[in-house]
Amino acid sequence: MYSIDLNCDLGESFGSWTKGLDDQIIPLITSANVACGFHASDPDVMARTVHMAKTAGIAVGAHPGYPDIQGFGRRAMKLSPEEAKHAIMYQTGALAAFAAAEGIKLQHVKPHGALYNAAGSDYELAKAIAAGIKAVDPDLILLGLSGSCMLQAAEECGLRCVREVFADRAYEEDGSLVSRGKKGAIITDENVAVARVLRMIQEQKVMTITGTDIPITAESICVHGDNDYALAFVKKIRAALEKEQIRIKAFGA
Repeated sequence: MYSIDLNCDLGESFGSWTKGLDDQIIPLITSANVACGFHASDPDVMARTVHMAKTAGIAVGAHPGYPDIQGFGRRAMKLSPEEAKHAIMYQTGALAAFAAAEGIKLQHVKPHGALYNAAGSDYELAKAIAAGIKAVDPDLILLGLSGSCMLQAAEECGLRCVREVFADRAYEEDGSLVSRGKKGAIITDENVAVARVLRMIQEQKVMTITGTDIPITAESICVHGDNDYALAFVKKIRAALEKEQIRIKAFGA
């Protein structure tokens, strides 16, 4: 029987500004990637999101990004390996404190946005991220793009890693995600997303934006919580997985 984790990037509201439908999405997923204040969120949002996740019985992970509130962490930045390591430690440690206050431990760390994309091909950055995670807690799991060097860096650092695929993003032929500024980068059709997810799990293949199939390993499926259609996607994907008798569970369980 196939088994898969269903994750979503959440806790990305800030002050009086609300982003996403976290309260409705959380009961439908198995792992939450919670923003840690650098690209989105604030202490109150972090506390509320962790509390909602604990109440729903789902796993919690840190979702650290570049220090870029204005750009939502999706603009490229140049950090030294030491700066990147410390940024990961700072954000992960902060969320770990909120988890501890709720009597739970963090399951994983998943970098956000431009940091995630850059670490997919920049091995020195990937090593710095892995080192930052390990410094906080060597039992944390790194959630990273299937096929990326971030996973290699995690394994060499002694961290467990889990391969992530995306329901709502298109792929390039090298396995990277298509840049958001490129036409076709975002998948908005629920049926297309579901079909791609099932194929990635059952056939270990995904069609790229050029129409070529590439191999892929799916251990966790991500839906971006800041998209307007996130709730509909999560509902439909979960229903399809259940119909196919694919077990849905957190990868740290």
